[in-house]
Amino acid sequence: MNRKPSAAESIATHLVLSAAVAFSLYPILWVISIAFSGKRPPEARVLPLITEPTTAHLTAVVGTSRDGHWIFGQQLANSLVVSAATAAVGVLIAIPTAYALARFRFAGKETGVRTLLATQMFPTVASAIPLYLLLDKLGLLNSRSGLVLCYASTSVPFAIFQLRAAFEAIPVDLEEAAMVDGATRFQAFLKVALPAARPAIAVTALFAFMSAYNEYILAATLLDKEEMFTLPVLLKSFIGEYKQEWEKFAAGSLVVALPVMALFYVAQRHLIAGLTSGGVKG
Repeated sequence: MNRKPSAAESIATHLVLSAAVAFSLYPILWVISIAFSGKRPPEARVLPLITEPTTAHLTAVVGTSRDGHWIFGQQLANSLVVSAATAAVGVLIAIPTAYALARFRFAGKETGVRTLLATQMFPTVASAIPLYLLLDKLGLLNSRSGLVLCYASTSVPFAIFQLRAAFEAIPVDLEEAAMVDGATRFQAFLKVALPAARPAIAVTALFAFMSAYNEYILAATLLDKEEMFTLPVLLKSFIGEYKQEWEKFAAGSLVVALPVMALFYVAQRHLIAGLTSGGVKG
């Protein structure tokens, strides 16, 4: 039988959890305080309270425009389009590849897996110059397509490893039972393996999206037109060698975080739906 915790244990548990939440939220409260405080520069203090409340910093970031064009809107669209395309390309290529690696035996399988693993050992900065030269030859500098190609080169191997483990965890018996009932191999993959792997696919797509959304080095190297910047490049522009606009940086950070928060909420709902719709029903 499960023992009911005592009052002292409940209080202690709540205190520990409250302390953990406060510790996690403290930096976020500081960002909010700096973003909406009118006093410059930000004062060092224990409590991150908003002083001289203002929305001027947020308006200055979001309302950035040049020659009648809403620059911030273009930069936000750049980040969202590039990140979504990277996640889509990574997952669409990785799903059949990971399934083949998990279910079939063929020549060169282990060598291919080791090669994919080797590609993950190189830091992004090491590939910046080669990628720049390649995109320059292809005429894809300062373009969303070029950035998606670069990001997909790292998201695809990661997605393959993630989804391969997910497909290996799905019992082969489920697919064999479907094929005994008359389904083809492709139908068993489409109607059995793919729905069972939906939580892993959602998580993989989420990580691919976030990796592209937060990436700075390649974006700063391959883009030099303001209207083509992604949001990490925009945020870095507020902090330079001779100028530090922490208020705009904080305000921009809050705006940049909103799409990711929304995506986490949507992905959480899909994860729950995927986990509750298992392949075996009682």
